Amino acid sequence: MNKVKLIAVFAENKPGQTARITGLLATAGVNVRWVTIASTGPFGVMKFLVDRPDAAFATLKQNGVAVSFLDVLAVEVTDRPGALHAVADCLAQNRLNLDNASGFVANRRAVLVIELHELERAQTLLQQAGLRVLTQAELLSL
Repeated sequence: MNKVKLIAVFAENKPGQTARITGLLATAGVNVRWVTIASTGPFGVMKFLVDRPDAAFATLKQNGVAVSFLDVLAVEVTDRPGALHAVADCLAQNRLNLDNASGFVANRRAVLVIELHELERAQTLLQQAGLRVLTQAELLSL
């Protein structure tokens, strides 16, 4: 299975929290390749794709940070109108709910990072639909 491991941090939504977390990662020599930050009121979740997830997890945990691993899929799509729809439609047709998603373009390759239940089933269905699901190594090499 081509799941990608992210680091998820639950933190208070206040000035300096992002600097604290990223400072710990930088000091540990962990390179952040992608990040998303979302907050709802007094708390938020930061999700990171890093080059060394185990080192990032250990460093954050040792410093009292509420951290966990989060498995996601990284789907390479064409960089054109309708690409996101192809993924969403494939999931919808197979009654899979898309919990969270974000996307980016790097080196002329468009990637959609998706969170959902039933990762293995989702990967199979997306691949059957002609979509490419990247491995962690492939995603980090972009």
